[in-house]
Amino acid sequence: MRILGIETSCDETAAAVVENGSKILSNVVASQIEIHARYGGIVPEVASRQHVLSIVPVIEQALRSAGTPWQDIDGVAVTFGPGLAGSLLVGVNTAKAIALSKDLPLTGVNHLEAHIYANWLTEEAPPSFPSLCLIISGGHSDLVLMKGHGQFEKLGRTRDDAAGEAFDKAARILGLGYPGGPAIEQAASQGRPSVPFPRAWLKGSSDFSFSGVKTALWHFCQKNDLSGNSSLVADVAASFQEAIVDVLFTKTINAAEELKVKQVLLSGGVAANKSLTRRFLDSSPLPLSVPPPHLCTDNAAMVAACGYYHLQSTRPPTRHYDLDVVPSLSLG
Repeated sequence: MRILGIETSCDETAAAVVENGSKILSNVVASQIEIHARYGGIVPEVASRQHVLSIVPVIEQALRSAGTPWQDIDGVAVTFGPGLAGSLLVGVNTAKAIALSKDLPLTGVNHLEAHIYANWLTEEAPPSFPSLCLIISGGHSDLVLMKGHGQFEKLGRTRDDAAGEAFDKAARILGLGYPGGPAIEQAASQGRPSVPFPRAWLKGSSDFSFSGVKTALWHFCQKNDLSGNSSLVADVAASFQEAIVDVLFTKTINAAEELKVKQVLLSGGVAANKSLTRRFLDSSPLPLSVPPPHLCTDNAAMVAACGYYHLQSTRPPTRHYDLDVVPSLSLG
């Protein structure tokens, strides 16, 4: 079963063809990083307009790369949220038009759920249930218990800044540029975690909070002159990164052991951080699954993989649907 996946939740226009929820036949991503870098962050109106320009060529390229004509596509999966409203509209309306014109079943996919399914696209054996999923991105830091396909229980979330958002803001404070996550990681690789930044443990809760460590970084930079001192900047970046990684790792493992899950799944753009994955690989007492970096960031292959399992569910595939609604199995 070949599924066409479409992803336009933020600033990446992506399309992919995935077979049976695990085999990537194509995975095309048109990035807007260079466009938004000049503004120091994503401009929603600019992002949506760029999606309009890119969506059809990206889908056509995905089909060509997969060697798959339209008659061999069995269904369409599209991200329906969360994300930027204007960006999502481009992908959702394109998917509706394709499904209607080609008489294909359509399913809407929750963006966070799709990130989890990137773990089904690796060369490793499929994850085992129950699994504890850590979803970490620019807008989300969530702990989710996955009991089976389509069976989710949200255990914790960020109460303020998400991990990726904290990295972006820290990079801006340190003058490291955009996107912040890779910039912090690059600077941190040259430094030592010598600054004792605080950790918000929120005892008794699986929630996260990163606004405090971000504020501590800002105060440190106000009290210390970092201009022209690349060594100190590197140490500060390493210390900030270590504070984020320490909390993510510790709270995830504590929850995993308490719930007696079989496996820990990492997902989302921040899961591409080498320091984070190294900490889990070196110290996790439980089996770990983490997608390769290009599947951690936004892509359509994860959407197609997730959509495959939606369409394999006991609910009959939808062909006749209200054009104002995208049928979906949302992340609970």
